[in-house]
Amino acid sequence: MVTINIWGALRPAVNGAASIELDATTIRDLFEKLEAQYPKTLPYIEEGIAVSIDGTIYQDSWSHPLPTDAEIYLLPRIAGG
Repeated sequence: MVTINIWGALRPAVNGAASIELDATTIRDLFEKLEAQYPKTLPYIEEGIAVSIDGTIYQDSWSHPLPTDAEIYLLPRIAGG
């Protein structure tokens, strides 16, 4: 199990929770289980969500592992240019 901290705009899609626990091992697994358990998150996932693991932001590294003791945050996707 990993604890996922949720940004404010996404909280209504996870029943208002500031954090949730999921049994996920990779970022891909996290998104699949997030959508399965909280279907209202699908539009956010499709739009793009960044994942911060111990302060490092991952946007496209879907196979990156999720350490169980890591500090994990879901954030709005960060546009670059």
